[in-house]
Amino acid sequence: MFETLFEPYRYYSTEAIILEVIAIFFGLLSVFLAKKNHIGVYPTGLVSTVLYVYLLWQWGLIGDMLINFYYSTMSIYGWFLWTQKHDKEYDYPISQMNRTDFHKSIVIFLLTCIFVIVIYNLFNKFTNWTAYVDTFTTGLFFVGMWLMAKRKVENWILWIIGDFISVPLYYCKGYTLTSIQYLVFTIIAIYAYKEWKNYLPQKI
Repeated sequence: MFETLFEPYRYYSTEAIILEVIAIFFGLLSVFLAKKNHIGVYPTGLVSTVLYVYLLWQWGLIGDMLINFYYSTMSIYGWFLWTQKHDKEYDYPISQMNRTDFHKSIVIFLLTCIFVIVIYNLFNKFTNWTAYVDTFTTGLFFVGMWLMAKRKVENWILWIIGDFISVPLYYCKGYTLTSIQYLVFTIIAIYAYKEWKNYLPQKI
């Protein structure tokens, strides 16, 4: 079973495997810090996403590379928002989505899917079922990252769905280590959703 899981890595360079392991380590650390509502989620996440941008470009996974490039830019944006305070109170405390957030999320999701479709057509990537799933998960992850920057508790719901789908997706692509990472992401995201809900003001 072990050989079956890691068979694709027989053809990967040692450098690529080491970089993937490092990216996974910082990715897991980043999600753990996000669960704890710790600003360290962003610098650690940047290390992971920048490494993945490089690796995914090397592997020819353009859609996945774009996701991680977006993560990198949104990490800088989120890092900035999470530092903003007035009178020792955060400008963006953990809260729930309102109607405006919901409408913006739909727009971001649709625009992201359209963008991915255009890029995939440009690079002729719609040759496998994974490309269609990629389009959907990319939309989820783009919205999830935006909601996390705004500290909206619902961001974890999107991460749970997207991460769960990504487990078999990356395994089918031949990246077992990354698939395992997404499995751990799913578990952490479930606990993070429950933990963040505890930060919400209690209804009387």
